[in-house]
Formats: sequence, C-alpha cells, structure tokens
Amino acid sequence: MSQNQASSPADSKPTTAFSRILALIPGILMCIAVAGVSALLERAELGVFEHPYVEALVMAILLGMALRSFWKPAARWQAGIAFSAKQLLEVAVMLLGASISFAAIAASGIALLAAIAAVVVIALSVSFGLSRMLGLSTRLSILIACGNSICGNSAIAAVAPIIGANSDEIASSISFTAILGVMMVLGLPLLIPLLQLTATQYGILAGLTVYAVPQVLAATVPAGLISTQIGTLVKLMRVLMLGPVVVGLSLIASRWQTGAKKTNVGFFRLVPWFILGFLALATLRSLEIVPGTVVGPVTKITSFLTVVSMAALGLGVDVRVLANVGGRVTAAVTLSLMLLLGISIALVHWFK
Repeated sequence: MSQNQASSPADSKPTTAFSRILALIPGILMCIAVAGVSALLERAELGVFEHPYVEALVMAILLGMALRSFWKPAARWQAGIAFSAKQLLEVAVMLLGASISFAAIAASGIALLAAIAAVVVIALSVSFGLSRMLGLSTRLSILIACGNSICGNSAIAAVAPIIGANSDEIASSISFTAILGVMMVLGLPLLIPLLQLTATQYGILAGLTVYAVPQVLAATVPAGLISTQIGTLVKLMRVLMLGPVVVGLSLIASRWQTGAKKTNVGFFRLVPWFILGFLALATLRSLEIVPGTVVGPVTKITSFLTVVSMAALGLGVDVRVLANVGGRVTAAVTLSLMLLLGISIALVHWFK
C-alpha cells in the first residue's frame, strides 16, 4: 500500500484546529435554531398569557427531543450538537461564578455542609443495597450508587477504572443518565408550588438531586438567580464528595478487579476545569475584583448558552433507549433516584 493510500483515511478527518471548528458549526447552528424557536414561543406566551408557563429553556429540551424522535442527526451534525450539550454548558456554569458571592450560602454554615455529606452517604449506601437486592453485580451496583448519589456520568467515569468495571457495566449504568437528567430538569420546578418551596429551599433541592452541575443550572434558572446560586454551590459541594469516595474505593478495589488493570484517576477527572473556573470567578466576585456592573451581561450570556445547550441535550436524547435496558437496572436506577429525591425533600424543609 502506498503512503498516500495509507494516509487517506486520516486525511478525511479534521486534523487542524480550524477544520475541527468548521466541523462543529452545523450542529451548533442547529442548536441555535432550536433555541431561537424556543425563545420566540416564550415571547408568544408572554404576549398571550403575560407569563411564560413553559420557559424557553424547557421548550428547547422538548423541541429537541421531539425532533430527535423522528430524525437521527447525521455525522455532520453530531459534533456540534455534542459540543453544545457539553462544552457550551460547561462554559455557562463557569461564567455563573462571576455572579455568585460565597456569602450567599454562608448563612447556612456548617449545618448545610453536614447535611450534604449525610445525604450523599445515605444515598450511596441505600442505592448500593437496593442494587444488590435486585441481583446486580457488586461493580454495577457501585456505579449506579455513585452515579445517582454524586454526579451522574462524571462519577461513573471516575469510579469505573478504579473498580475495574467493564464496558457492559459502564454502558448499563449510564444508559438512564441522559433521560432521567432531562426528566429532573423538566419535572423538578413543578415541586416549587406543590411543596411551597422558597428560592433557597428549591436551590438546595436541585443541588442535592440533579445529576450534573450544568443540569442544576438548567433546572434552577426558571426559579430565579437565588435558586441558581444556591443550587450550583450545593451541587459543587456534592461533587467534591467524589474525591473521598474514589480514594476509599481505590483502597479496597482489588476485590472487584477481575483481571482488569488498576487505573489511577487524575485530578482533572475528579475536579473538572469548569468547576475550577466557577470557583475562581466566584472567589473574584466575593473579593469584589469582578465588579457588579458585569453581572448583568454575564447572566444574559449564561442564559443564552444554557438554552442552546438544552436544545442540544434534547437532540441527544432517544427515549427508545429505554427498551434496550434490563428491568433490574431500570428498577435500581429509578428507585435510587426516588430515594434521593425523598431524602432531599425531607431535608430542605429544615432550611427556610
């Protein structure tokens, strides 16, 4: 085979930064289009009802899911959709730090910190027990418990190499994350009037129950800035519990390792870049190095990126995936999430 022939497959893929950016454009434009339609529908609601009963953020998810249900994006769209669903939302979370002062959560003090740790420990223990009772393997039970109790796919990705989980166990444990994550973003705000939650209470509830940090942003934006600030900070503290969990599992992982090579998890796997950026901006805001005049524009940029990302999230959700997941895994994940929600609802009534 000639050198030109051998290199032709590689040449067909983007190899430069510019070509990689070009590959993202179609999918990003698709997400912006869905977000634009969602914004127009929200404006129409305002004109008719004087109040948006379905926010643009929620509308973007629903429109994306509806489009995905009868159209699977081709390869040329997928890179930009994936980028919008992950990287753009991570940028939005990072920018949110510029509008948050750590004083927003200081009033709750050590009691809230202890409550977050207790919720994670209880949810981990009971989720693991439920999974084992349903006959799932030890490693799969650990993945489900960590995913539901800490931070969804990020926790699963961090824990999987520590315990030597195989590809089937990883795929089974994350199969519900996208769908249940969207369901939480859509359904959690309904609890505000039902349970008569204050902005602080709802922020704590979202931070304790929603899978990923970016999804907390999506779930709390409709409830206002206070809920968004509290929810994000609570979720970040919950994510930080992943460190001790991974360290503890690494000390006892040999009993689950069945021929798999033990893998060390790096710092940036445990603490993603956007969380570090969020904390850095929040620190600068708390020290008043970031002036209050930039909060308004940054908040608008954050809202725009969030709506675009929710459109991408909807476009990436195929509800038919439920048919391919085993009943025991379905029961374990669903019961674990219901347990976490129940514990969290009981807890938030302590924080007025």
